Amino acid sequence: MPTRRTAALALFDPESHEPLVDEPWDPAAIEAAVREIVAETEAAFDDGWPQHPEDEPAPVRFHSLYIGGAGVIRALDGLRQRGLAELGRDYVPYLEQDYVPDEPDTDNRPGLLTGETGIRLVLQRIEPSNENLDRLAELIAANAQDEHLELLWGSPGTMLAAADLHRMTGEARWSELWQDSAVWLEGQRDPESGIWTQTIVGRKGRYLGPAHGFAGCMLALAAFGSLPELDEHAVTVANRFVVEEGGLANWPPGADGDLRPNDQPIRVQWCHGAPGMVASLAQLARNDDEHDRLLRAGGELTWRAGPLAKGPGLCHGTAGNGYAFLALLERTGDELWLERARAFAMHAATQVARARETYGRGRFTLWTGDLGVALYLADCLAGGGTLPLP
Repeated sequence: MPTRRTAALALFDPESHEPLVDEPWDPAAIEAAVREIVAETEAAFDDGWPQHPEDEPAPVRFHSLYIGGAGVIRALDGLRQRGLAELGRDYVPYLEQDYVPDEPDTDNRPGLLTGETGIRLVLQRIEPSNENLDRLAELIAANAQDEHLELLWGSPGTMLAAADLHRMTGEARWSELWQDSAVWLEGQRDPESGIWTQTIVGRKGRYLGPAHGFAGCMLALAAFGSLPELDEHAVTVANRFVVEEGGLANWPPGADGDLRPNDQPIRVQWCHGAPGMVASLAQLARNDDEHDRLLRAGGELTWRAGPLAKGPGLCHGTAGNGYAFLALLERTGDELWLERARAFAMHAATQVARARETYGRGRFTLWTGDLGVALYLADCLAGGGTLPLP
């Protein structure tokens, strides 16, 4: 199927990006940056972490994986396991507190990135218990037919949690819970377009990226192993909506719009745009020359656009974009992608330091702040890795 075309040099907005720092890869500096993030994060703990000035004011301290304390602890524990952090605090009592939603007027209790499931999944990794497993099973079952149909709140996120728990425990109940959600999710897909319609905050949309759309649903369906028909579907849909020009490729946020919906800036981020599509679909799509070409073109677009001026984070920042390069490294074995990932790592570390100087403190979140960056830096040190899902 032919791909959509656009005018030359209209696949990204240069003003949304900034020039790459001219610094060679320095493992010692990267490790020092990780340790500085960890030290500052631990020192800032006070029954959770304070909101950053760039976050919208809220009456509660966030607890979730996405923007709250559970995500911070998930990152700290991951860095500890890699030998990059020696933690001086016990965070289990914090994780065991009664669930408090990040948004007091809503109850997204079952969600992976926004709700109780994500918090309890972190707790299970650090302090396993049968009681906690039983509660996780209740939450995942409750989310099996959730209308969101995306990773943050919906069943695709809790499907990833079920797959992770199956790897931890080997218990059949997790594959059964995943299957219940998978049957529902497959049944909600539009047979003509091959994508899903999401309902988020009461609004309907047909999104493509991993945070809220098609790519995230495909990751959930592939959580127990990629199947040929799944791979073929990923290739078909990704090729249907891609926009390419001059050896570069990008994907619009939604299936019903163009790269610049409602005159908004063109997205080149993990949540929407080429980096997230490449990082997701490179993991599961079958070997296909045309699809490989488009994945590489999406990686080239991410590189050509440069680091995001928004900041260094995972969801819509430089570190998240860098995971497209690590995904292409894993898929192709071409060390060029590791060089590019590490160049983005050097830049992301610089952005963290720059923001710390501006605000006098770090940003203590997993998906929008310094802790996600620290995980990315650690993966670049190790020479490979994927985003922290779940």
